Amino acid sequence: MFSHVVIGARDVVRSAAFYDALFAPLGIERFASNGDGTQWVAWRRPGTEAAFYLGLPFDGQPATVGNGALSAFFAPSREAVHASHAAALAAGGTDEGAPGPRPQYAPDYYGAYMRDPDGNKLHVVHRAAIAA
Repeated sequence: MFSHVVIGARDVVRSAAFYDALFAPLGIERFASNGDGTQWVAWRRPGTEAAFYLGLPFDGQPATVGNGALSAFFAPSREAVHASHAAALAAGGTDEGAPGPRPQYAPDYYGAYMRDPDGNKLHVVHRAAIAA
């Protein structure tokens, strides 16, 4: 449905390490950067075109968190939700909602929430009815 999502970072190298850890249990891989990875980095699930980009803002101003903004990623299993959440916290993220069922969204909804080192809110979700 979307082509790509872009979020800003104050320190791309630090934040890229966080996203590498968050995405590994989800099967999402780094596929591009500006070369040395200090300006921007991108990830996607192999075999797909939709991408997630992280980078310094083009206007040269400091990256800020979008109030109400959330990026969510499918997980292939409940175990992957737990692994991704734990990896995110170990890599410098903060907890915004431990892994668990979220029946208020759908009967098979299982997810976790966290924030990256810059404060961007993230969500990892597994739904048995939807393939990751």
